[in-house]
Order: sequence, then structure tokens, then C-alpha cells
Amino acid sequence: MISFGRRRRSAGQDRLVWHAAGLLLAYPDSGQGERLAVVGDILGHLPSAPREQLTLTHRFLCDSEEFAAAAQYVETFDLKRRSTLYLTYWTAGDTRNRGREILAFADAYRAAGVDPPKSESADHLTVVLEFASLVDPDAGAKLLSAHRVPLDMIRSSLTDVDSPYAPVLRAVCNTLPPASDNDMRRAQQLAASGPPAESVGLPLFTLTVPPRREGVT
Repeated sequence: MISFGRRRRSAGQDRLVWHAAGLLLAYPDSGQGERLAVVGDILGHLPSAPREQLTLTHRFLCDSEEFAAAAQYVETFDLKRRSTLYLTYWTAGDTRNRGREILAFADAYRAAGVDPPKSESADHLTVVLEFASLVDPDAGAKLLSAHRVPLDMIRSSLTDVDSPYAPVLRAVCNTLPPASDNDMRRAQQLAASGPPAESVGLPLFTLTVPPRREGVT
């Protein structure tokens, strides 16, 4: 679990969905059992639609051995660009703009009074979800809504391969305003051509298997 300094809390259902989703999308390390227990408690406070969606992934992870779950996580999110959880990859791709866009996430966290976590990139979806659920729901909702197209692309990619993580993305997307016509066009363009790329003077973006996460709480 990424650790922001805890601030304001609310019983809002969207925040509960974001909290559970962030925990379910975390790398299955030694803290998995504790995270799943928290999710189990959250599920009892959700309406039927998100509860049913999140329960599917929760049950899958509860029934999976840690090693198998970790291997599937790496295969799903760290080795496939079409389902990467780094949101700026979808908007900036392999370009110099990506660093600036990651900084915008970090600036949003600092503006809310917390430092970006050092254990993960500021644009990683689990970080954004924890920020939105436990720190500043308004600023977090803006970040998620601004990246509605990347979220839809991840959801679509996971759905295409019948991933057990697909229901989590559906639950998150359902907390956001409906996609606009412009969002739909952007999604179609991304699906057709992929993220932006820049081949001169910049090494290609490569996903890496997460380093030792045992110390992340």
C-alpha cells in the first residue's frame, strides 16, 4: 500500500470504490492479506453494482497464491503496454512531455498538503486512487476525470483478455462523468495509433518489473 499522510476522510461511495480499487490494483506482496481484509470490509458498504464488480477481483485474489498472483500481475501490468497503470504513458507516450505530466500529478499532491510517495511514480493509478480516496477527493476526482481516456483504454484492454482485474477498472470508470464525444474520439485515435512517440534523442519507454516491494506499506 502506498502511504500518503492521512488527512480528510468521507463516507462518500466514490471514495470507498477508489480506496478498494487502489488496494486491489496493488502488487501482490506480503501485505496482500491485510489489503484484502480492508477491501472485504469496504465491500459491505457499497451499493450492489460496484460491490459485485470489486468482489470478482477480490475473490480472485483471495483464492490465488501470492506467487501466482504476483506473476499474473507482472504479466498483466508490467509487461504489456496496453494495460500499463502509468497514466501519462497514454497521454505523453515515449516523449519528453511525459516528465512534465508526471510532475503535474506531484504538484497536485503537494497542493493538497502531502508529498508524493517515493516508492512509486506519481502518475501510477494506485497512487492516484489512494490520493483521491484518502487525501483530497476533489483534486483526485479531477485527476481521474482528466485521464478518463487512459482509464477507458486500460479497462478495454483488460476486458479484451478477460482479465480478473477488468472489473476494478469498470468500477472506477463508473465513478466518473460519462465520456464526452471528444473523449470517445481520443480513445479511438489511441486505439488506432497508440500513444505519442518520439524517436530522436530519447530512449524508448520500457516497463520494468517492480523492484522489491516488500517494504512498501
